[in-house]
Amino acid sequence: MSVINIPEVEVEMGSASPNARTLRATVVQASTVFYDTPATVDKAERLIAEGASHGSQLLVFPEAFIGGYPRGSTFGVIMGNRSFKGREEFRKYHASAIDVPGPEVERIAAAAAKYKVHVIMGVIERAGYTLYCTVLFIDSQGKFLGKHRKLMPTGLERVIWGFGDGSTLPVYDTAIGRIGALICWENRMPLLRTAMYAKGVELYCAPTADGRESWQASMLHVALEGGCFVLSANQFCRRKDYPPPPDYLFGGSDENTSPETVVCAGGSVIISPSGTVLAGPNFEGEALISADLDFGDIARAKFDFDVVGHYARPDVLKLTVNDNPLNPVIFSSGTAAPEKMDSDNV
Repeated sequence: MSVINIPEVEVEMGSASPNARTLRATVVQASTVFYDTPATVDKAERLIAEGASHGSQLLVFPEAFIGGYPRGSTFGVIMGNRSFKGREEFRKYHASAIDVPGPEVERIAAAAAKYKVHVIMGVIERAGYTLYCTVLFIDSQGKFLGKHRKLMPTGLERVIWGFGDGSTLPVYDTAIGRIGALICWENRMPLLRTAMYAKGVELYCAPTADGRESWQASMLHVALEGGCFVLSANQFCRRKDYPPPPDYLFGGSDENTSPETVVCAGGSVIISPSGTVLAGPNFEGEALISADLDFGDIARAKFDFDVVGHYARPDVLKLTVNDNPLNPVIFSSGTAAPEKMDSDNV
């Protein structure tokens, strides 16, 4: 695992002035051990330890790091029909997902507490037989703060993942700053970003599966628009990081693809509220990409542009967010069906 050099900034937490804080943060660019969740959790624990050894106080992991992003898979879906092989592939994918809360969450929380780091972790969450692309928030004391479920899966993701609702759009006020997260192309939804800005997000985490160079433009725009630090983490994967053919096929026909072929190029990056790229983007391989964040940059950026403050026009434009849980079944006792309950409240 390579480590990207960190700009020299003195780290002093706990200052009385909110603008005098600095924070060392790391985005993790690494691949899932696909279909092997215990091995992926082992890898996550090693990466948390490595990041902490470099002084990081916040580690952001990629989208679907635990459970895996099924890149290239069709799950046997064509319009009007599904194949048995695709159903079996979903069964294996479902088995690789995790319950939230659950034993894997407890292991990540224990590692966060051991190494005294905040961890933002992308997972595939299993809720009964529905899967969600989810981000977990864990603080440096090992407390599970809660989760965000992806509101709008993209393309074929909609076949395998359920849709989140407005009840999991948190921004947590932690000892290191106000932390929130949107996943992959959710970050291209202007109204959803506005909701995050209105909640005062300072550390805007963007776990993703988009390794294209065009993703960098989106992340730069978010940093400038929100006046916040943007921390985008993506997996770097080669064909060999997935099961070999014929057990797993990319688009149904990659038997001749080299095991070394890059199938996700990473591009993880950290950007300041002024639009300065502090670390990354990295398109070379697995890496820990770190930077020291000066919270004074937030005030300096918002002097020019505060999108939900002096630059807002509520007399003309307003946003209403439904942040209630949307449960399909409510019993007369007022509780939701067990498999659909918001596990934050269990």
